[in-house]
Amino acid sequence: MKNNFNIRIGYGYDVHQLKLGEDLILGGIHILHNKGSVGHSDADVLIHSICDAILGAANMRDIGFHFPDNSPEYKGVDSKILLRNVMALVRKKNYEIVNIDSTICLENPKVNSYVPEMQKVLANCMKINVNQLSIKATTSEKMGFIGKEKGIAAHVVVLLKIE
Repeated sequence: MKNNFNIRIGYGYDVHQLKLGEDLILGGIHILHNKGSVGHSDADVLIHSICDAILGAANMRDIGFHFPDNSPEYKGVDSKILLRNVMALVRKKNYEIVNIDSTICLENPKVNSYVPEMQKVLANCMKINVNQLSIKATTSEKMGFIGKEKGIAAHVVVLLKIE
């Protein structure tokens, strides 16, 4: 049976540990803070969640399948490269982004002032309009690993359409 759906929704979630002295890369930009995220790549939790949401909507598995965290090729890689590669993969299947809605969960630093720059960088990376990308931020009110500033998380939903 042929699938005639012309829109697809995907959900992405990622979490990274925060550690003193590491760089905090979020939404493709460097944010000054005493703690940063730890990971095999640059540990950009927002981009990783966006990649998973896009791949999920296209039924193409997840970011770890395409870019394994045990591969030396991806050690320290700029996550914007991964995002560009994900976009190339889904565009080969004729998918385009309708919109993305994301939420960053982080106690500190406050990132709302960085949102416009993140939107610009990520929209450019995906070759979409800035108004197709919503980025929100919230805390966990001092509760859990996020509230205790031990980690950062991001949730993303994406709607794709077939061109």
